[in-house]
Amino acid sequence: MATTKKTQKKVKASVGAQSISQAYKEYVLNHGNPSSVFIFCKEIGVSENTFYEHFGSFEGVERAIWLDYFSATEAGLESDSSFEGFSSREKILAFYYGLAEVFKNDRSFVLYQLKGKGKQFRIPTFLKGFKGAFDEWIKSVIASGVTTGEIARRPQLDERYHVLFWAHLMFILQFWCNDDSANFENTDVAIEKSVNLAFDLIGKGVLENAIDFGKFLFQTAKN
Repeated sequence: MATTKKTQKKVKASVGAQSISQAYKEYVLNHGNPSSVFIFCKEIGVSENTFYEHFGSFEGVERAIWLDYFSATEAGLESDSSFEGFSSREKILAFYYGLAEVFKNDRSFVLYQLKGKGKQFRIPTFLKGFKGAFDEWIKSVIASGVTTGEIARRPQLDERYHVLFWAHLMFILQFWCNDDSANFENTDVAIEKSVNLAFDLIGKGVLENAIDFGKFLFQTAKN
């Protein structure tokens, strides 16, 4: 009951999308998913009308929460005056490190949301807004890398790089979820090594050399 009163005071003090989102996270972690908007609103001390002024459903709340994770990470990067001068590799590293820090503040909720979702092929509804924002951001970073020559221009393939980076981000997120090292140091190492590997593969030379060697082996086998 004490937790409920505390939550009610917090929401009543400033009834907006952010305060409702925060109350939702606290409710879910304390009680599980609410069975109805009525019960949730009664618990946190706001009217259903207030809830619907900001969200159409609980799915909308969850999408907003995850989009806020992205926005907070992006804002942190943009506050660094040197960020624009980073290479594409450095920008992606900075994004992953920043996102891990943002997630750390909400680890319990992130783990709750992702529980059982790691092996699903379909993207969970709550991640769709986050994915859309990430896709737009990563495409811009990739395009910049292609322009500078840091990323190899490969017909058709380079247009799909953003899909590979989404899969890569999901790998990092799952790794972080399972990381029990102090201050998630293993995640930092995984980020560094996997991003470096990704850029080795999409940079100039490595893939071309592999294809060339494959052709050589094929021709040799024929002879």
